[in-house]
Formats: sequence, structure tokens, C-alpha cells
Amino acid sequence: MPTIEQIRAARALLGWNQHDLAKKADLSQTGIARIENGTNQPNSKTLTKIESAFDKAGIEFIDKTGLRKRPEGNVVTFAGGSQFAEFLNYVYETLATTSDKTVLANNVNESAFIEWAGDYAQTHLERMSQLRVSYKIIIEEGDQNFVAAQYAEYRWLDPESFSSICYYVFADHTALINFEDNDVYVYVIESPAIAAFYKNEFDKIWKISKTTTN
Repeated sequence: MPTIEQIRAARALLGWNQHDLAKKADLSQTGIARIENGTNQPNSKTLTKIESAFDKAGIEFIDKTGLRKRPEGNVVTFAGGSQFAEFLNYVYETLATTSDKTVLANNVNESAFIEWAGDYAQTHLERMSQLRVSYKIIIEEGDQNFVAAQYAEYRWLDPESFSSICYYVFADHTALINFEDNDVYVYVIESPAIAAFYKNEFDKIWKISKTTTN
């Protein structure tokens, strides 16, 4: 868990004020201030929220005094269906803090997304719409599940070219999503160079894909 000194240093490295940290950690600004001035001893749950907020911003804590910005190419893993909603939240929080609201997704099976998101699916759809994101989604030819049609443009890819591994490009991140029979694993690569590569590959496929009937 981060110390008070590490929390202050991490904020400084990111250029965050106390209000920024409070918002990202789902805490109050007053609470953050009391933690940093030593008048409040945070419990493990509060420290976990703070550590998680910094982790999503690419900050790693080293021992009891150090910290660093995570190097490019870091991979964040969401292992198992129980963490799929956390992945969707990661996407939302990333897009909420960037000017680029475009998402490119290939080899998408919307039924699988809805299944693993569960009760969180509708919440995610609504808040992404409110965020005014712009999606381009490639699904298998014949698939009529256009669940995100309110903010997404769909196209069809022929079954022979369609893959079971979905890739999902947002901001400078690329997510590789493997839906297995009884589980799902997501690997998010934080790298502008890799994101640019997948964006270029997506554009090539988008040009040869077919317009849907949605």
C-alpha cells in the first residue's frame, strides 16, 4: 500500500491535484487532504482505491519510498469473467480522460460481451453513449446483434476471415480479448506504437468489410 509521501509524489508526477485523485479513486477531496496531512489514518479499502487509481494512470510503487511511471508496453491483464466488468470500466475511464473518443473493434461477438458483462452491460452502454464515443465495430457476416448501434457503426466480415480473438483499440491502448467456452481473458497493451499498428490493420479490414443491414 502507498505511503503518504508516495501519494503526494505520485500526484506530482501525474500533475494531479487532490480533487483529481479523489475523483479517480471515488473518494472525497476532504478525505484525501486529511490523509495527506496526517489527520486521518486510511483503512486498507481506502488505500486500495487510491493505489488502483494510480495503477490505472500507469504509476508503480516501489518498496516504501519509491515510485515510477510504468514503461511503455506494459500489459494489464483482466483474468476471468469476474474481471470483465473491470475491463469495461478501464475502457470508460481511459476514454473519459482523453480527447480521442474513437474506438475500433474487430472480430466482435456482442453476445459474448453482453453475457460476460452481465448486469453491468446496460450501465456501460448508457454511460458510453453519454460520453459521446464513436465506435467502428466489425462483426461476423450475418450477425444481427447491433447492441451499441446508438453510438457505433457496424460492418460485416466474412466468416472465413473472422477470428475468435477480438482486438479493441482505444486511445493509446490495445486490448486482446479471448472468449473461451467458460471464461474470458483480456490483455491490454499500453503502447502508442502498438495501438497505431492495430489502427492501421483495422482500417485495411474496414475497407473490405460489408455494410450491415442495421
